[in-house]
Amino acid sequence: MYSIPGHHHISMITKDINRNNHFYTKILGLRRVKISVNQDDPSMYHLFYGDLTGSPGTGLTFFEMPYVGNTYRGTNAITRIGLRVASVDSLHYWKERLETYNVKHGDITTYFNRPALHFEDDDGLQLVFVVDDEHVLSHWQPWDGSPVPATHQIQGFGPVEIKVRRLNKLTNLLTEVFHYKEVSRTNDEVVLQSIEGESFGEIVAILDEGMSERPGRGSIHHVAIRVRNEDELKYWLEQVRKRGFVTTGIVERHWFKSVYFRESNGVMIEMATDGPGFTADEDVETLGTKLVLPPYLEHRRSEIEANLTPIDDQHK
Repeated sequence: MYSIPGHHHISMITKDINRNNHFYTKILGLRRVKISVNQDDPSMYHLFYGDLTGSPGTGLTFFEMPYVGNTYRGTNAITRIGLRVASVDSLHYWKERLETYNVKHGDITTYFNRPALHFEDDDGLQLVFVVDDEHVLSHWQPWDGSPVPATHQIQGFGPVEIKVRRLNKLTNLLTEVFHYKEVSRTNDEVVLQSIEGESFGEIVAILDEGMSERPGRGSIHHVAIRVRNEDELKYWLEQVRKRGFVTTGIVERHWFKSVYFRESNGVMIEMATDGPGFTADEDVETLGTKLVLPPYLEHRRSEIEANLTPIDDQHK
C-alpha cells in the first residue's frame, strides 16, 4: 500500500516580492531556490524558498499579486504553517532575531503539545516555529549561505493548520483515502499524521463554523502533499476520482508533476511528485539566481521579463 511521506510545499500570496524576498532569505535564512512565474498566469512572479536544494518538505512558495487586498480571516482555509526547529534553544534564538528585525511575534509557548513561537510575515501570514527534537527530515540539507547558523535553521515543515466547517469531511478524506493516522481528537480539533510519530506530515484540522475566509495578501493558496513518483501520482489520482472529486488531472510543472483538487470544504490540495526537483535545470551552486522558465514558456521570455519588477536582493 502506498503512503504519503509528508508535506511537499505550501503556496501563498504576497503583495510585494521584494519585501517577501528579504523576509524569507535575510530574516528567516531560507535559500531562494527558484525564481520563476506562475505557469497559469506568467505575468506574476512565483518564488520558491527552502533548504539547500528546495527539497520536498521544505518549500515555501509565493505568488506576487501587487494589487491584492487584505485577507479576511475565516474558515474553510489553510490558516497556519508550522516550521520545524531543532530545540528550545532555537526558539530563544528566533525570538531574539524576530525582535531585532521588528517582526510581529508572541512569547514562547506550546502548539499542540510542542514548544512553539508564533509569528507573522510582512503580509500577515500566520506562522509558528515548533520544536521537534526527536525527528529530522532525512533529506533536509542546511544552507551554508544562510545568515542563520545551521543549528538553528528551519528544518522544513511541521504542522499545517486547516480550519473547516465540516471537520469529518476533511478527516475522513485524509484517513480513508490517504491513510493518515489520527493521533489526537477532541470535539473540534483533530491532529493527523501521514506517518505516525513524524511531524513533517502533520495536519491540524480545526472545526470553525464561522464565515469563510476571504483570501488576500498573506493567505495560503494550497498545500501540496508528497508523492514519490509519477506511478504513485497516478494511483492517488485514481483514488481521489473514485471518491467523487473533480481534479485537474496530471499537470506538468517541470520540477515536479502535480494533481490539484478541492476537498469537500473547498480547500485546495495538491499532490506533487518528489522529482525531478529544482536542480533539473540549474546547478546547486546557482539555484535561485536568475529567472527560470519551464520549456513551454521559454519562447515568451522577452514578454514575461518586460512585465516583471526586478528583484532587489539589497532590499530592506
